[in-house]
Amino acid sequence: MNASPLGPRKVVGKAIARPERKASVQSYVPEIAKGLALTARHFLQNTKEWVLGQRPDPVTESINEGINVISYPEQRRPYPERFRGLHRLTQRDDGSPRCVACLCCSTACPAQCIHIEASEYPEGDPRRGYERFPVKFVIDELRCVFCGFCVEACPCDAIRMDTGIHVAPYDSREQFIFGREQLMQYVGRDGNAKTANPRHEPGDSTHPGIDREHSH
Repeated sequence: MNASPLGPRKVVGKAIARPERKASVQSYVPEIAKGLALTARHFLQNTKEWVLGQRPDPVTESINEGINVISYPEQRRPYPERFRGLHRLTQRDDGSPRCVACLCCSTACPAQCIHIEASEYPEGDPRRGYERFPVKFVIDELRCVFCGFCVEACPCDAIRMDTGIHVAPYDSREQFIFGREQLMQYVGRDGNAKTANPRHEPGDSTHPGIDREHSH
């Protein structure tokens, strides 16, 4: 049955008869059975490969048939060399942080997730008046965008993101706030808590002798 023309172009519609749907189609029983059969087939096949140790490698054989997903944390995809993982504070020979509390990293951070409270060294320490140390060094890993600006801004190579690990799935916000002591517990991929860049401390024979009393 033709309908009346509509619109400025006088478009005429054509009625289309409703397709006949049987009770088996309307109940969806056959399609549900097909889906369950497909799921069961994959389940049995993947279980057999898992038991017999025939699972394809998820990295090199990711397009093969079978289980090609990574079962984290038992399996981990190899991260590239420049992967930005969890932050760590590098240490000096005496175990203290190399950070001089210059606030360059917290200033450069676009997410403002770094909080530092600086303090002076005690009287008699050769570093007093020359540099400071962080009493509190806090990073909120939930706010961090892992851009690496803090690593680039640090003049002392005191903060790095070369741990090769990422934040664990904690269940509370407080667990994502890392303090100074926790950041100093992490090491680089080479297992070293220090840095390859040498640093000459005041009082060392290699120190250039530049401080507030002796400029150059």
